[in-house]
Amino acid sequence: MDKKKLILLVVALVVAVGTALMARSMFAGNATPTVEAATAEPKGPRVLVATRKLPIGTIITADALQFKLWPEEMVQDAYFVEGQADMNQLLGTVSRFPITAGQPVTQGALVKPGDRGFLAAALGPGMRAVTIPVSAKTGVAGFIFPGDRVDLLLTQKVSGTENEDGFNAAETVLRNLRILATDQRTDSQVVDGKTVVTKTSLVTIEATPRIAEKVAVAEKLGTLSLALRPLADTRAELDRAIAKGEVVVPDGASPEQEEEILQLAMNAPQEGRSTYQTGGDVSRFQARSFKPRSAAPSPFMPAMASGPAPAAAPAVPSGPVVRITRGTSTSAVPVAR
Repeated sequence: MDKKKLILLVVALVVAVGTALMARSMFAGNATPTVEAATAEPKGPRVLVATRKLPIGTIITADALQFKLWPEEMVQDAYFVEGQADMNQLLGTVSRFPITAGQPVTQGALVKPGDRGFLAAALGPGMRAVTIPVSAKTGVAGFIFPGDRVDLLLTQKVSGTENEDGFNAAETVLRNLRILATDQRTDSQVVDGKTVVTKTSLVTIEATPRIAEKVAVAEKLGTLSLALRPLADTRAELDRAIAKGEVVVPDGASPEQEEEILQLAMNAPQEGRSTYQTGGDVSRFQARSFKPRSAAPSPFMPAMASGPAPAAAPAVPSGPVVRITRGTSTSAVPVAR
């Protein structure tokens, strides 16, 4: 091989090697660099927000509110900021406006006990506040607090007639009543993390106008007692009402609307379907009921329509009889012994 061809071959080899190195460096430079995402911690104060939906008149409990981080530029002066507000001081207050879940709670949205309009804000739409007297015996020994739900029992002595004695009876007249206040307290007193049980002489309940009338009459009939309801019973009765079709959720309702309908049905006071026990159900030595005497018609009964008096029933013969049928009529003929 001559010298000229050898030089060309060497130059070609150098060019090939250089081209390969340049291509490698170019592909290596276009590779996507690995970027580590930095997880920046959210900055801002912690403000008080609602953990669940709070309709108008909701009594604030410890599980209704919590502190949550909030962007500093969105914090307003009306918010409750951690370190500046004590959440324990807000327990027992009432929501004046509806508050959605996750929404910050403002100072104007809550009404404190003793403020003007507090009890009116605690009442649901169309409801009334009724106060009844209780004792340590009839008020579950003071273990009833605002926000609890109770049944109302009426115990009375039913008068008898001239020939029969009266009897005692107890009846559950109303169910699922919400306690608004005990005496003048609308919240539970907590000391060292424990709820203080105190004697109560008056209990204020939430009722519809019709139920308020029933409570006023029941108070005159006998002794009223309260029976504390567990939360599980309220949910079970709601499930039964849904199964029977008493609570209807319209088609196409949003989850929020469906929840609101169910909450209203669950929290509604109930009348009717009363259960009762008499003295005869408890003891065999007590009367169970009595026969009403046949006296003159009461002036409260509707007058009978005018017309001929009904024919008296034929007297039933005593002793042996022979029944004789003629056509479609049958008569009983006594037979001499």
